[in-house]
Amino acid sequence: MAKIFVEAYGCSASFSDSEMISGLIVNGGHTLVDDASQSDLNIVVTCSVKDATANKMIHRIKSLKEKPLVVAGCLPKAEKETVEKFTESASLLGPNSLGKTLQVIDSTLKGTRFVALEDSDLSKVGLPKVRLNPVIGIVEIASGCMSECTFCQTKLSKGDLTSYRLGDIVRQVENEISEGCREIWLTSTDNGCYGFDIGTDLPSLVNSVSEIPQEFMIRVGMMNPMYMPRIKEELIESFDNDKVYKFLHVPVQSGSDKILHDMKRGHTERTYREIIKRIKEKFEKFTISTDIIVGFPSETKEDFEKTIRLLEDTRPDVVNLSRYSARPGTEAAGWEQMDVAEVKKRSKIVFDLINKISIENNQKWIGWKGDVLFNEKTEEGIKGRNFAYKPIFVRDNVNIGETHKVEIIDVSTHSLLGKIAS
Repeated sequence: MAKIFVEAYGCSASFSDSEMISGLIVNGGHTLVDDASQSDLNIVVTCSVKDATANKMIHRIKSLKEKPLVVAGCLPKAEKETVEKFTESASLLGPNSLGKTLQVIDSTLKGTRFVALEDSDLSKVGLPKVRLNPVIGIVEIASGCMSECTFCQTKLSKGDLTSYRLGDIVRQVENEISEGCREIWLTSTDNGCYGFDIGTDLPSLVNSVSEIPQEFMIRVGMMNPMYMPRIKEELIESFDNDKVYKFLHVPVQSGSDKILHDMKRGHTERTYREIIKRIKEKFEKFTISTDIIVGFPSETKEDFEKTIRLLEDTRPDVVNLSRYSARPGTEAAGWEQMDVAEVKKRSKIVFDLINKISIENNQKWIGWKGDVLFNEKTEEGIKGRNFAYKPIFVRDNVNIGETHKVEIIDVSTHSLLGKIAS
């Protein structure tokens, strides 16, 4: 029986995978440790979405490889050769190969490298887990996606869409709540196309989870705009429930239809605008999150200005900004790349704009009073979320998992500052 250190990077699905890997480790009789210095074996659950992230993964792999090492997650599946260049002895575990976790660990501990990158038919719903946060239950509803984006490695890592059965997901959520979770994250590579392969859809899932009688909140994860028109009205209706955070993450990536076509995004900027317009008609306060890539190889100055206009018009609360980086194995990696200095310049313009929009949006919350579910301890204090999933910090002495009435007294670019009002 070994002492094993597990760490994860990337999206919520990656953290969910690490929770399941940890659960399988404990069920297999091994012990989890909090520090790599105490371990017999290290596992790093990787992300490969950007160059900067991949470089960080390589740095971690190099620092952890003095002991038996398992490199799990997206990087070994999408870039096996890259991982092997920096460590020939590490075992590899793909994001859809979690059923092989204990085999990989046992083999690695015996000094034999084990490569498990083939997708298994094992559903991730119902696997044992050790939660990173005791009040947040991360529930994967599907793996893979239906898109073929020219900049993205996700298809290489996770393959085609495989949705998990609605009833199995509901049972998993019920289990998470019975074990003390107050917040449920419904997550996948792309929630927008959930169920298209098995004859159901996301609104049906959200409605079914909302019917669970206990007190908890639901955060619906990222969905790409191209699949939303066919579920838009039903989805908006499913959000009209007090248990569902008024929060949507819809990555538009560019305000130029030419760039969206070159990215093979499958939607137009109008698709995104209409989604935002419809949500704002239905809900007075609603948090919109999106993603923007600047410096895509074919992006002209005019294309970039269209992105600026889209942000100014739709005023999203959260923007995940990325400078384009060519990822190995993707179509756009072979195209002529833009001058790095120009990409940096455009990135700075967008960065300044989104900070301006964010603080202006946040200032509208000053004086608001309402319930906040506290779900995380950070260096700044204890953080909670209100009905619109706005991050709210208080300096009062409260515990995670508790709900308190809070008044907003100040704001920053990315969060609200409150005080307990009751």
